[in-house]
Amino acid sequence: MKHAYLKDLQGRLLGSVTDDPDALEHFSTDQSIFQATPTAIIYPQNTADVRKTVQFAAERTAAGSPLPIVPRGKGADQGGGAVGEGLQLIFPAHMNKLIRLDRDSVTVQPGILFSTLQQTLYTHLKHIPQTPIGADYTTVGGAVSSASAGEKSVKYGTIRQAVRSLKVVLADGSLIQTHRISARELNRKKGYSTLEGELYRKFDGLLQDHEDLIKNRRITGVQNSAGYDLWSARGSNGSFDLTPVFIGAQGTLGIITEITLGIAPYSPRTTLLVGYFDSVVGAGEAIKRLRSLGPSAIELVDQHLLAFHRSLRPSDLEGLVPDKLPALVVFVEFDNTSQFAQKLRSTRAARLLHRHGGTVRISTDPVEQVALWKVRRTSVTTWTSHGPKKALPFIEDAAVPVEKLPQLIEKTYKLLKKHDLEAAVWGHAGIGNLRLEPRLDLSKKKDVERLFTLSREYTDLVVSLGGTPSATQNDNLLRAANLKKVYGEEFYEILAATKHIFDPHGIFNPSKKTGATEDYVRAHLRPEFNTKRLHDYLVYT
Repeated sequence: MKHAYLKDLQGRLLGSVTDDPDALEHFSTDQSIFQATPTAIIYPQNTADVRKTVQFAAERTAAGSPLPIVPRGKGADQGGGAVGEGLQLIFPAHMNKLIRLDRDSVTVQPGILFSTLQQTLYTHLKHIPQTPIGADYTTVGGAVSSASAGEKSVKYGTIRQAVRSLKVVLADGSLIQTHRISARELNRKKGYSTLEGELYRKFDGLLQDHEDLIKNRRITGVQNSAGYDLWSARGSNGSFDLTPVFIGAQGTLGIITEITLGIAPYSPRTTLLVGYFDSVVGAGEAIKRLRSLGPSAIELVDQHLLAFHRSLRPSDLEGLVPDKLPALVVFVEFDNTSQFAQKLRSTRAARLLHRHGGTVRISTDPVEQVALWKVRRTSVTTWTSHGPKKALPFIEDAAVPVEKLPQLIEKTYKLLKKHDLEAAVWGHAGIGNLRLEPRLDLSKKKDVERLFTLSREYTDLVVSLGGTPSATQNDNLLRAANLKKVYGEEFYEILAATKHIFDPHGIFNPSKKTGATEDYVRAHLRPEFNTKRLHDYLVYT
């Protein structure tokens, strides 16, 4: 090994340590536009290996040789959350087990693929309804660290609503288990002389000292993963739970090694409605009113995305969309366990779609549903995989209150036109989440400048509509640099204080929440973006 201290680390672990150049190059990128070469790759065998790695990094950092740690799943992150210098902890290799399955919960290690877990649960007629988008290539740990959402978030919420408890390695290598504790238990824990006790004392003090500011800065009406969840730890009855703070923290506060999630009964039979709208406003009104019927999904694609797909693969859309492409196509799914309830709600949904100018197609046939869903999913894959310039994921995760979604779409079109960029949008319409990946060339200075300008302007637009630039995929590198725009300087200082309380030496995944700057982001842009990783999974978002 190039560094002698890595041999020392290897001697402490059951798992493997490598600084092989091929491994370092492979893990220097994820599915984002960023690149950072790690010092070494760690394949931990168990929680003890994670604890020893953190202790080792803390010792090195305290001695004046900083050694950051970046936790990583399958590298499916589109924002750079899984890249960084220092030690990369790769969980899927060994820490990928289902530990325990109970009647209403399941406990797993972070490296297990979400789809693998879900398939196991299906055999018991159970599932985790808060399935993230891209479950086939996302680990459970990655989903929890990013507070991921997906197609069914309109009904079931994000992965936050599924997590019951966590086991987390803290900055000194100690291990804690998080869950909601009573006020009495909180006071007892505050008396601990350990780092856990210090966390409870300092973090609870921070929340109480800034209670009004924290309350006033909460973004309501949208799924939001910007910053840290400072609103859910303290209960109105004096109870306390660190779990919400670690969810969505992207490994910047501690390393998650075990996750317990709630599970629910699973019914594979669904009803799918597809609404074709010539008006963005009409589609927006329908989407807003559909939510009251309790659909499990409300998704959309626009005519620009469909037109691009049709230009390359026209047969894919034959018989599934009108010859004259509509302004928006809206997909509405009902998954009620009662077939009567599905029929009743889908009938009401069809009337609602008609009332707001849509023509409607209803399907209960699983084969036909797969074909219809491909209109949503395959068109996105075509957009991200083809074209003279690469489609770049950098403003792909904003959400606004659902009633403002038509405004966001129209204003986004104008912003793209201003920068002479092709328009094409899609998204999780039921939660006001709009996705887009403009085409730019990172090898050209002009396009790099357009990327940063567009990022700032789009963030301003989203914030002006009461939304968040980080809805389902978190802050990562580029959006972390815009956190002051989202919350303001004062609240940003509270986020920075939270980071310091949990990670006083700054070893956990630096610059993914606080501390990110545009200069740092620029220094870690890939010289040329490629989609090699996409082809393993046929990614759609």
